[in-house]
Amino acid sequence: MYIPALSEFPEFSLERLLRTCFGHSPEEELKICILIDLPDLSLMVGHKFMSEHGFEVQKRAHDVFLKLLKEGVSEKLGYTENDFFAYRATGGSNLDPDDELTDFEGNSLTFTRDVCPKYDLILAISDFSLTAPLTAMAKEYGFRGATLHGVNDIILQSGLSVDYQMVSRQAELFRSALDHADAFELDFEALGRSFTLRIECERQQAQKSHGLCPPGIPDVANLPAGEVYFVPKGASGSFPFRFSDGTLAEMKVSDGAIVEAVLLHGSEDLVEERNRLLTGDPATGIIGELGFGTQILPFSGKDIQDEKIIGTCHVATGRSDHLGGNLTPDLFNSRQNASHDDILYAPPKTPEITVSQVRMFKDGTVSPILERFAPTSYLLQRLEDEYPVEKFTGQVV
Repeated sequence: MYIPALSEFPEFSLERLLRTCFGHSPEEELKICILIDLPDLSLMVGHKFMSEHGFEVQKRAHDVFLKLLKEGVSEKLGYTENDFFAYRATGGSNLDPDDELTDFEGNSLTFTRDVCPKYDLILAISDFSLTAPLTAMAKEYGFRGATLHGVNDIILQSGLSVDYQMVSRQAELFRSALDHADAFELDFEALGRSFTLRIECERQQAQKSHGLCPPGIPDVANLPAGEVYFVPKGASGSFPFRFSDGTLAEMKVSDGAIVEAVLLHGSEDLVEERNRLLTGDPATGIIGELGFGTQILPFSGKDIQDEKIIGTCHVATGRSDHLGGNLTPDLFNSRQNASHDDILYAPPKTPEITVSQVRMFKDGTVSPILERFAPTSYLLQRLEDEYPVEKFTGQVV
C-alpha cells in the first residue's frame, strides 16, 4: 500500500474545492450556510464553544471554512448569506437530527422552515455524519451540499486539497471495473483464524462517491470523496469486527444481516450488548453497503478519509436510503438505532485484522481485486490511465 506524504499535495484552497465540487456560474448568486453539531445549543450563543475545551471539528468550521468564506471566497464565487448555525449533536452516525437549530444570537431556527428551503448550498461540518439525513433533505427541498464530518488538519492538507476532477475520473475507472458484479467474497485473518464474508450484488450498477455536485441536481457530497460502493442484495458467512477498545468478535451473517456476535478476544460485556441490540432491533444488523476506496491518500485517523484510500474496503450496517437502498429510519424499532455505521478495514484502524483477499465474481470468472490492502494486477491494469500504478509495485502490506 503506497502512502503519500502531505508534501505531495497542493495547499488547501476552499475556493478551488467549492468551485470544483459545485461548479460556478458568475451570473448566479447562491446562498450558502455552514452547520455544526453541538451537545448543547447554548454553546452556539456568542460562539461560546470557541473558548471551550475540545470541539476541534467545530472550531475548524469556524476558523477555516467560515473565515475564508467571509474573507473573499464567497465574493469570488458569488455566494451570499454566509450563515453559521448549530444543531444538537445526534450521538450517532447518520441519525436524523432534531429540527431545531440556533445561531450566534441564540435565535431558534428549524431545518424545515429556515435552512432547507432557503439555502442553495449547505455544508455540514460535524462530529457525527449527517450524510444520510442531509441527502434526504436535499432531495425534498432541492438544495446541494456536502458533509465533512471529522475534518482534521491531515484531511485539510490532503483529502480536501486534491483535484476533484481527477478524483471523479479515477472513481469512474474503478466503478467501471467493478460494475455489474455478481458478488464479492472478502477473506479475513485475525487471531490465527480465517473468515469469509460473501456479498451478493446481483449485477447491479456500481455507484461512486466522487465529490462532484453539479448545478441542477439536488445532491450531497461526502468529502473527502473517492469511493465505489454497492447496496448488497444479500450477505452470508462471517467477518471479524473490532470494537473501539480493541475487543474482537466474529459477526455471523445470514440472509443479508448480522445475526450473532461471538467473542474472540476482549470484553464479553460489549459482545453481549451487541447481541441484545441485534435481537431487540434486527434492522441494526442488516448489511447496507460494501465500499472500496479509490484515492491515494495518507491515513488521517478519521473514517471519512481513510475509507476513501485505495486498498481499503468497508462494509456498513443500518440505513441505506441515501445510497439508493430501501432501509429507511422508520424500519428500525428505535429512532436512535437508525444509523448507518461503516466498518472500515485498514492497517491503522484494524491492526489485528488482515483482509487477505477480496474476489469479484463477474461474467462467470473470479478475479482477485485486493490482496492485503493493495490493488491486484487485475485492477491496476484497468486503472493505469489515471493512476501512477508503479507506486503500488512492491507496496503490499
